[in-house]
Formats: sequence, structure tokens, C-alpha cells
Amino acid sequence: MSDAALINELQTHGMRMIDPSVGLQSRRGGAGPTDHKAVTIGDTTVMIPVHTAPAFDSPYVVQAPNAEGIAEVTKAGVSLGEVKFPSRPKFYDLKTADGIAYSKIATLHSKDVLATTVLQDCIRYASRKKTCQFCSIGQSLAAGRTIAHKTPAQLAEVAKAAVDLDGVKHMVMTTGTPRGADRGAQVMVDSAQAIKAAVDLPIQGQCEPPEDDIWHARMFEAGIDNLGMHLEAVTPEVRARVMPGKAQVSLEKYFDSFKAAVRVFGRGQVSTYILAGLGDTPEAILATSQELCKIGVYPFVVPFVPVSGTPMEGHPAPTADFMSGILKPLSGMILRAGMSAESAKAGCAKCGACSALSTYEKLRAS
Repeated sequence: MSDAALINELQTHGMRMIDPSVGLQSRRGGAGPTDHKAVTIGDTTVMIPVHTAPAFDSPYVVQAPNAEGIAEVTKAGVSLGEVKFPSRPKFYDLKTADGIAYSKIATLHSKDVLATTVLQDCIRYASRKKTCQFCSIGQSLAAGRTIAHKTPAQLAEVAKAAVDLDGVKHMVMTTGTPRGADRGAQVMVDSAQAIKAAVDLPIQGQCEPPEDDIWHARMFEAGIDNLGMHLEAVTPEVRARVMPGKAQVSLEKYFDSFKAAVRVFGRGQVSTYILAGLGDTPEAILATSQELCKIGVYPFVVPFVPVSGTPMEGHPAPTADFMSGILKPLSGMILRAGMSAESAKAGCAKCGACSALSTYEKLRAS
């Protein structure tokens, strides 16, 4: 089985770990893809679900790792290869002067990416009638694993430590959507200015499309290198069903904002997250991705992960065949548009850990 195929299988089925202590060094709850663990397959580090319902029943079993963190993956007792678990980051052992653990301010994603949710609350999350049905942004806060608002000074302190101690290469900052027309852009500006004053680290900022396009220039000038504005779903009917609040920001507004952002950040330095498996057909995802590629936006397509405690916890994850049917043609589409995961300066596309997409890109480019 190729690395791309194995990654795709594990990301859609999840994996069961023989040594439960390994799962303690994983992420549960919170914004974005979660309930997963970082593993390295070949030379690619990816995030694999381990705390989801599909993972508990997964046919893929990871044996206890050896002293070097290397473990065998089996299916029905047959070995499929080896994976390696990245070591625990050193900056996790530190606290701020007022006693807040660095791991509550930002976490290591993949093997060399720092990730944080600056505001751990969202106007969409306040009402179950408006919330994105797949989102668990409030879970990690309720469990005491994070804090509600990471200040610019805290983010700068942790970012510098992560670079100095663990060789972090770039950073992803997302946020719950606050009240206000900037839709989180001001939070990105304040945070990026502080981080860039402390350490030279490429940053992706993520927020909903601000009402005024002037915010794109403001974020860029503050030090945001790459901008993510996430569609999640691509058809109006699916958007209205799975994210009724966010669907009030129309697809037309997203595309207008994408075009304005590309003029500021450049082709391939604006991206959007698309969750395959919410109800959109492969044809719809690929058609939207083609339009995104035309205007220079990187369509980062990932398999939907049903997170425990959310309204969609019982919704099935997409199959590996469903994902490969999207990712294989999508990888060629992206490369023909002059973009790639490798050329992104920072962020989800560059990291690539939540999808096998970058691995398919490498196969096409080789």
C-alpha cells in the first residue's frame, strides 16, 4: 500500500492504539479538526483520528511503539507498514509568569506547526440553531484544556519558545467569530503584530470574510503571510443544513473576499478549508475547487471527522474511495493552477496534515 493510500485509509477510518498511554499526547475537542493524533508515515506527518466513533471500530490497529516511537500498523493481523509518533514538544513544560501552561495557549500540530485558537468562543456557537453542527470549539475550554482569550503578549511568548525549543516552522492562528464587521480580522492583526515583533515566524491567519476588504491589507501589513477563509461546505443546501449561522455569509461574499485577498496576499497564499463528507457531492466539491483555483485560492479538502459531543457525532466519515476520487483529480488541478502545498508560506495547505492531498501532489510532481 502506498503512503498516500495508507494516509487516506487511516484518515477516513481512524486508528486503534494498543498502548492507550500514547493517546494521552493527542488533541480532544476545540476548534477545527480534532480528536486526532500526529503520526509520521514515510516522510509525511499527518493527523489521524483516534478519539472518534469510527476510530474505535477501525480495522487499522497501531501496536505499542518502541523506544524510538516507531510502531507497526496492522489490519486483520497483516502488517501494512510502520508509523512514527513525534516526540512531546519541549515548550509544553513551560508556563507564563502568571502560571498558565504554554500548552493552553498554543499546541503543536503535525511535527513543526504551532496552532492556536485566539478566541475560544464564537457568535455561531452560542445557539445550537446557528452553530456549525460539526464544531466543538467550546469543548476544550469547558474541559479546562485552554483559556478563553489568548493575548498578543502570550502568543508572542509561546511562539518564540516553540521556535527556539522545538524548531517550529510556521504558525496557524484561527479564532471563533466575534461580534463586529471585521469578523475576527482585528484579532489577527493584534496577534500577528506581537508575534512578529518577538520572532520571525510565518503565520497563517484564519477568519470569516470581513465586511470591508480593507482588512486584508491590514492583516498583511500586520504580518499575516497567508490567509484562510473557510467554506467548509460548497453548496447552499448543505451550508444551510450543517452551518445555519455561517451560511448567512453568502458564497458570493466569500468569492468576492477571496478575490480581494488574492490581490493582497498573492496566488496560492489564500486558502479555504472544505470538509468532504458533509453532504456535498464529489462533483460539487471539484467544480467549486476549479473556480477557486482560477482565482488563485488553494482548496484544502479534508475528510470530515465526526467529533464526539457535537450534533454530527453520529454522521459517517467519508470512505477512502470517496476521498481518493476527489483528491487525485484535485491535486492535478492545483498544480496546473501554479499552486502547491509546498509553495504556501504558512498554514493548513503547507502543513497538509489533515488530508492526503499534499501526498497526491507529490506523486503527480515526481
